[in-house]
Amino acid sequence: MLSKETVEKILSTLLKHGGDFAEVFVEDKYDNRIEMKDNKIQKINSGIEKGIGIRGFLGTKSVYAYTNDFTEDNLLKVAKRVGQVLGEVTMNNIVLNFDKTEVQNIHPIHFYPQDIKKNEKVNIMKIASESAKNYSDLIKQVVVNFWDYDQKILVANSEGVFKQDRRIRNRLMINSIAEFNGARESGFYGPGAGMGFEFFNILNPREAGERASRIASRMVKADYIEAGKMPVIISNEFGGVIFHEAVGHALEASSVAKGASVFSGKLGEKVASECVSAVDDPTIPNAWGSANIDDEGTETKRNLLIEKGILKSYMIDKLGGRRMNMESTGSSRRMNYKFAPTSRMSNTFILAGDYYPEEIISNTNNGLYAKSLGGGSVNPSTGEFNFAVNEGYLVENGKITKPVRGATLIGKGYEVIKKIDMVGNDVARGQGMCGAASGSIPADVGQPTIRVSEIVVGGRNK
Repeated sequence: MLSKETVEKILSTLLKHGGDFAEVFVEDKYDNRIEMKDNKIQKINSGIEKGIGIRGFLGTKSVYAYTNDFTEDNLLKVAKRVGQVLGEVTMNNIVLNFDKTEVQNIHPIHFYPQDIKKNEKVNIMKIASESAKNYSDLIKQVVVNFWDYDQKILVANSEGVFKQDRRIRNRLMINSIAEFNGARESGFYGPGAGMGFEFFNILNPREAGERASRIASRMVKADYIEAGKMPVIISNEFGGVIFHEAVGHALEASSVAKGASVFSGKLGEKVASECVSAVDDPTIPNAWGSANIDDEGTETKRNLLIEKGILKSYMIDKLGGRRMNMESTGSSRRMNYKFAPTSRMSNTFILAGDYYPEEIISNTNNGLYAKSLGGGSVNPSTGEFNFAVNEGYLVENGKITKPVRGATLIGKGYEVIKKIDMVGNDVARGQGMCGAASGSIPADVGQPTIRVSEIVVGGRNK
């Protein structure tokens, strides 16, 4: 990390050569990844990543540079160059006040990644691997990945921010492959948290392995679903990936400020069914996408996005706020010091409704129950999405009957959230990595069980 004196020199140098705002982001990160295939270690990659990002604004113009050379001469050269590129407006007689430095830690950590021996992490992986392999004779391959990191950051800017934070994360990812009559299907489960190794006191790696293999072994023997429009019940937890991708990204300032979102200029308007309320909440203690401050040093907060179908807020960073003439919502994130931050989601999910999941199923004559969703694609400017159903079942006469595979959900996010007609009371979140302009970042997706009255389901017609 840098001293206040050095930070002040960097910020002052930038502003003397151009710009009306200067910022420094310092990162010191320990990263550890282990891969195991069929109970044998394949790769171990551990290392330290250090660097500094320097950013300047002039109005809504932004320039970003980064370096891993911490010498003061180099940092001042980089700051000078950023200021010169911004040009036009320069500031003199600069006084920077760094008095406010305290950050309240709401994500306590008990066991840091560097303090845990490799064999303890490998033992967790072996439990998951063996349980996944032994789940069924259909399971032919199991790959387990373990990832933990310890990221220390410092954010300082010409508005007087000088704050430090530390983010610890642990994640276990299991991918099982099943084979039956020449067909292959995969099952994946990847729980994680903003916790130390104590995460594995609440996560059972045996159950995690079995869950991945359950999906693969059931789907490999399933019939293909017939394509068509039908009611779709989307299960809780990772089912929320549709809201994240097809709606959440369109609520980020990075697209709203440019008018590239279907939700631009719609604050206060009804954009979803009345039974839909949704938040982005990075303050959930020790959640996968949580943080005490965002990557611009703004204190994070629970952000109500949609309330009873009415659009209440966007997710806004400093630059987006300048473009929209609105305040930051503490939603600025980046993968590491090599990326300029921008507005991103953290833990984004639909809030609980009134129904038990069993009620939603019993009130659906015929349709699809999407138990687990996989990857897909989305166009943020139009909201059009396409998502694979990793684990699906037919709903017939109000009951879940047989498994089906090959289903994809196709639609437009802003249309689908108007067709949600039942919302369950079983909110749960799943963990994933979100990729966008500022890199790949940890993010929770989530929701209770919901029913969409009609979605186009891709499949195979007879």
